[in-house]
Amino acid sequence: MAAKSARARGTWARRGLAAADEIDRTTEAMLLHQLYLSHFSQGQFEEAHAVAEQAADLDVLPDVMHQDAARARQAVGDVDGAVGHLRLAARRGPASRRAFHYWTLGSILFIAERHDEAIAALQRAARWSTIERPLYQGHLALAKCRAGRRVRGLKGLIERLESCPAGQGYGRFVLGQLAFQSDRFTEARAYLEAFVRRTEGGRNALAIALSGELKIARATLAKLNQAS
Repeated sequence: MAAKSARARGTWARRGLAAADEIDRTTEAMLLHQLYLSHFSQGQFEEAHAVAEQAADLDVLPDVMHQDAARARQAVGDVDGAVGHLRLAARRGPASRRAFHYWTLGSILFIAERHDEAIAALQRAARWSTIERPLYQGHLALAKCRAGRRVRGLKGLIERLESCPAGQGYGRFVLGQLAFQSDRFTEARAYLEAFVRRTEGGRNALAIALSGELKIARATLAKLNQAS
């Protein structure tokens, strides 16, 4: 976990896994997760997916491992494969993580422009959520806007998301898009630029996982630049 590079992370994980007869299933699953991260960060998505499925079979935090597998399938453009893993994650995980799994499912479907399916998943996320509810409700409203549906109360949704911790990080992407839908272009630009800077300046795995959101954010910023 303290490895300085993705390659080193994979090397140490393999060394630990070589002693699989001497370690418990939980340690084996955590080592496989580290190996997954190594492959994913290096763009080796098929290898990452195989490792995540192996980890899920150990039945140690299987929902987390299915989340990993979903990201690997998404990275190679297999949306249906990613959707299948996320439905398993929601089914096999504890109630406390169900909202997150449905939100991830909704976000992947949103990026794929399967907006009606995204709306259904995000409605479930909002229903199961607690402290992250403003983010999930904002994302739901955004999916409805993209589907051509009329959404009331965007101003209130923006204000609630702005004032909670969920408004940081990924929340800036949702805030930027909601602000754009509300013709609040100065705010939209600030949020989207902050999202792009944070995502591109962080871990390589984060930029890969959010490549779809980055593409949408840049496209919206381009529209704002043309309008200014």
